[in-house]
Amino acid sequence: MSAISDDPKDLTQGSVYKHMMRIGIPAALGMVFNTLYNLTDNWFAGKVSDVALSGLSIASIVFALFLALGMGLQSGTSAMVATDLGRKNKKQVIDWINCSHGITWFLSAVILLLGWLFAGDLLGFLSGDEQIVAVAWDYTSVILFGNVFFNLTSCFAGALIAHGNTTSYRNVLVVGFFVNWLLNPLFIFVLDFGVAGLAWSTLLIKMGSSLYLWKVLMNEVGVWSKPAFNLKHWKQLLTQIMPASMNMMTIIIGGFITIYFISQFGDDPVAGYSVGIRLEQLLLMPALGLNASVMALVGQSYGAGNIARVKEIYAKSLKIALLISILFIPTMIFLSPLMMTQFTDNPEIIAVGVYYLRADAFAFYGYMMLFCSNALLQAIKQPLFPLVIGVLRQMILPIMAFYVLIEVMNFGLYAIFWSIVAIVLGSSVVALLYTRYRLKALKVKKSVALIG
Repeated sequence: MSAISDDPKDLTQGSVYKHMMRIGIPAALGMVFNTLYNLTDNWFAGKVSDVALSGLSIASIVFALFLALGMGLQSGTSAMVATDLGRKNKKQVIDWINCSHGITWFLSAVILLLGWLFAGDLLGFLSGDEQIVAVAWDYTSVILFGNVFFNLTSCFAGALIAHGNTTSYRNVLVVGFFVNWLLNPLFIFVLDFGVAGLAWSTLLIKMGSSLYLWKVLMNEVGVWSKPAFNLKHWKQLLTQIMPASMNMMTIIIGGFITIYFISQFGDDPVAGYSVGIRLEQLLLMPALGLNASVMALVGQSYGAGNIARVKEIYAKSLKIALLISILFIPTMIFLSPLMMTQFTDNPEIIAVGVYYLRADAFAFYGYMMLFCSNALLQAIKQPLFPLVIGVLRQMILPIMAFYVLIEVMNFGLYAIFWSIVAIVLGSSVVALLYTRYRLKALKVKKSVALIG
């Protein structure tokens, strides 16, 4: 076994809180700029026309469904790489990265094929307006061919996160946001590409991002990553990647389900909920940073066989989650009217968004707990439970609850919001109990191994 030389960023040693801050803050900041990037595209599409904005909206939904197939690359790669970093096995680390690189190209080809076959029909399903569908296809067709750059970025970012490096990924997201402001008007207004110009801008930015992260990763491990095929390693990687990808897909499908039931109360409630959930996603960005830090810290410590440190990381992540919740819950309750008025002056839209934010504030810590539990389970190679809880939380339980409350009992719109709160809190408690059970099992397994 080849050893990796001592590294000041060795996550198996040192202060857990210090590592979490160093890893989590850049990750959270990067995701803020990623969200702002998407809002920038919406802003420019609105400058073109209402049809362009509507086309971009449905195109984004359809592409997200296909891209979900590769969204597990980041967490799956991170889980496998971090474990062998903890074991100081440099050769295996490089093997995992190369095999993940190979899977990336395979999944990208699958996404392109599925998109080319079914994206047009899905766009037509979401809108009966031929103009909107045509504009949406202009965007989608470009993005589909460049989806590999999204996936390469995820693959390389996952490997870097396993090393405790979230700064590089933050850098590409921040720079990408500002470059987007330059390229969007160039492609849309100067070159007259229309909405397709947004896609070309994103494609070039993602290409640059993947090349930059590829170079950073080379500096980190000492060799250039190249696609590799190893059936055994591919199987192990896919058992981590695919559950995480499917979990992301449940989130997207769950959004469809919620909007379907809300739409029965009119367009304004849908708009209010949509704005409210975007604001909530911004407030939950620290959770994504915490997720990245738990993945990296637990992965390396688990690989090193330090189960006590794994347990310590989980306990301290829940404490940080509580602190973040204490800071942001009052924001959701007291500042929600001010935040909503930044997006619309329609009183009904504002009222729905404010009510959603204030109700879901009671579930905020539940979301944080879910992020911590899912990250730990992924890092210790237990990715199926987050998928199961995701299917229940995003799809099965909402369909049952919404149908009973709305269709059978004729409760109003706000019953949907409170059922979401109940489902999130219940799911977070189940996830907490299951994660503690898995940690106890790990501790027992380690003790038996030591006795043996």
